[in-house]
Amino acid sequence: MEIIGIRTASLGDATYIVAIGSHAVIVDPQRDIGRFLEVLEDKSLTLTHVVETHMHNDYISGGRDLAKMLEADLVLPAASGASFAFMPAFHDEIIEGPQFSIRPLHTPGHTPAHTSYVIGTGDDDLVAAFTGGSLLVGAAGRSDLLGDQYARQLARLQFGSLQRLAKLPDDTGVYPTHGEGSFCTASGAGRTTSTIGQEIAENPLYEFTDADSFADSQLAGLVPYPTYYAQMGPINRDGPTAIGEPTVGDMDTSAMAAHIEAGGSVLDGRDRHDFASGHIPGSIGIEIGDSFAPWAGWLLEFDAPIALVLDPSQDADAAAVELARIGLENVVGVMRGVGAWSDAGHELARYETTTIDDLSMALTEGRDIQVLDCRDPQEWAAGHIDGSVHCYVPDIR
Repeated sequence: MEIIGIRTASLGDATYIVAIGSHAVIVDPQRDIGRFLEVLEDKSLTLTHVVETHMHNDYISGGRDLAKMLEADLVLPAASGASFAFMPAFHDEIIEGPQFSIRPLHTPGHTPAHTSYVIGTGDDDLVAAFTGGSLLVGAAGRSDLLGDQYARQLARLQFGSLQRLAKLPDDTGVYPTHGEGSFCTASGAGRTTSTIGQEIAENPLYEFTDADSFADSQLAGLVPYPTYYAQMGPINRDGPTAIGEPTVGDMDTSAMAAHIEAGGSVLDGRDRHDFASGHIPGSIGIEIGDSFAPWAGWLLEFDAPIALVLDPSQDADAAAVELARIGLENVVGVMRGVGAWSDAGHELARYETTTIDDLSMALTEGRDIQVLDCRDPQEWAAGHIDGSVHCYVPDIR
């Protein structure tokens, strides 16, 4: 049995392809399924099962279309609430595959119906638990994504789920979907995979002996999560669709002006210093990197058409894939830099940048400066400049 992890760094998530002989199982695939199809083809694997641990809150699933395309069984938790056809996974009821078995374990906490899957073969020492948003490496999935009214109850259930998983053999591999960089994670250890024995020994959550103290710890100090999460559950329940390879066309200044006049969003993915030096007024600057998509989903109107502003070296098609993973599909074009915009007589917005050392010197000299600290609440609580005002970036309007 070979386990191939395919990470999506921008969301802090992983999809797993489990190869058993010439057959394969895919766990928690995202909607840009082309990269999974390539692995299956390269390794001459026949997909038999697509397995989902839960209805995801941070991305749109590609599982439904992937299973349909390759005539594989689509396995979801029995109580997932999906409106389309699927094979229900019931707790501890084995799903038999060619040369392997899938054992569902109900592990509520991240969501009520959350299910982990233990996959193994009869003649292979390797047994792996795919724990989705339940047991993570050094942490557990957060329990507040369905609303504060359910958070404590789900956190208590998460305690029981971790205890259930701890009954698996110590050498069972732990392969979570959520990891470092995901807003679905409540802290973490930085590693991507583990074993049951290693987690029992090193995960601080296994130090708790009762559900209430566990829940207190899980719910304390959670950072806010992106507003687009509210859109993901309904989309995934109603019938998510996969995406191909988008092609983003170039925009000229007149097209950009018309887009803005019509109320469209402008997303500038250039280097933050370039953005500061000059950008289209009203545009949102989110430098392309590992946090590009979640912040775009947080700061942009979900259904608004999006025009990109990128450097010539940046890949607009790849940026569109990142956005489409979270449902921002209406990318109407890209403008390369803002030189043409300025040359056409349009104004650019600008602001100065400084270093922390220069800011410190200015404050020491007594200059009249109001510092606005836009970091997340945990960072603010850990230490901030005296006299600064805190307002987290998503709350600025």
